[in-house]
Amino acid sequence: MTPFTLPSDYTRIQRVKSFQELVTTPFAGGVNALCWQRTLPGDFSEVVDQLGGSEGITTLDDSCLLALPVSAAGRAAIAILLADQRLLREHDLDPALNCINGYPRDQNPGPVFTDVFSFHADSAPVEADTWLCTYHGPASEGLRNDEAQRRVDLPETRAELLKRFGGEDNAAFREYLNENCYDLHYAPSPQARPFSFGLGNLWRIAVDYPGSPVPPCIHRAPATRPDQPPRLLLIS
Repeated sequence: MTPFTLPSDYTRIQRVKSFQELVTTPFAGGVNALCWQRTLPGDFSEVVDQLGGSEGITTLDDSCLLALPVSAAGRAAIAILLADQRLLREHDLDPALNCINGYPRDQNPGPVFTDVFSFHADSAPVEADTWLCTYHGPASEGLRNDEAQRRVDLPETRAELLKRFGGEDNAAFREYLNENCYDLHYAPSPQARPFSFGLGNLWRIAVDYPGSPVPPCIHRAPATRPDQPPRLLLIS
């Protein structure tokens, strides 16, 4: 396995050394992603194998994890999964642990894909963050803000969306873009260098909300193939 390294030339990412630091460090000075880099004990592959090969996304509760017949290494992995969720719940968050064998794709995407495989920003009406950690399988991917452009700002894409809207490029059109989440999706520039979030690392990333002091962190679910293992993902 290739050792994970944060992109050292991208100043919007800040490394932290503890969960407490991850919780308390404000997004400021352009930083829009905090990473608590970890090498975790335990056999997460065994946990995934015991869960079986259900299609789609399976949300795992604590009782399901504790009932799995696993080795000591598997139990160590489960202890980490439970502890991470407990930490987030203690800070009034609502984490979900998902075993992902596949995501739904846009059936009729038009000029802008809005599924999780598209680089996007999360949004909220009030101050919020996104927390995530990939324990097994392909990891989430990030895109540098200076190497991204909103798809709705690409002239050909905007023209096609305006044609579908059937009106003028005004406030009503911008509301249409927002309601359909078109304005949250980004195209990488030709020289873009997407980066991996890595395995075991707990991330807190900035969300697009009114008054946010920093731009949102652009990210996506990794493009997966049928021969790849399921993802084990914590998200809140």
